[in-house]
Amino acid sequence: MITAIFLANGFETCEALITVDLLRRAGMDIDMISMNDDLSVESSHGVAVQANRLFKEIQPMDYDILIMPGGKVGTINLEANETLKLAFRKHIEQGRLACAICAAPSILGHMGLLKGKKYTCYPGFNEDGFEGEYQQSLIVQDGHIITGRGMGATIDFALAIVETSLGLEARKQVEIGIQYEHSFLEY
Repeated sequence: MITAIFLANGFETCEALITVDLLRRAGMDIDMISMNDDLSVESSHGVAVQANRLFKEIQPMDYDILIMPGGKVGTINLEANETLKLAFRKHIEQGRLACAICAAPSILGHMGLLKGKKYTCYPGFNEDGFEGEYQQSLIVQDGHIITGRGMGATIDFALAIVETSLGLEARKQVEIGIQYEHSFLEY
């Protein structure tokens, strides 16, 4: 499975990098896609990250999984890109895995893609106009859409992507490898 995570200036550092790290630990291919004109992207806390692909040079539909990290400014910058939003719409309509965390699920909501769906996002970014069912949970999976509440939910968010893509055993192996508390309580 080939995965893309989209990085716009102002993205939430941990939501992006922990997700990339955990998916790679599971053996998944994940490209960090810069929404800028060059590969350098600056996070919401001033961390400069070198992406490995440029959005203008990829075809989003070539990816099996699409991921948007949050961060208030990063979310605004992602939502301003009509081509990215169209890719997410097509991806979801085709029943392919689409994931967003923190403020980023609001992009899906503004596009009408959360209508009738259970979802979570950073408190204050949910709106009645989304016509979905907001959950006060760390992560919510409704069909092929995975949403996360915020930075503190990032490990669970990434593990849900791993489990959905590769199965429970792959998730367990990542949890054990990072000494995630749940691995010792549940298995």
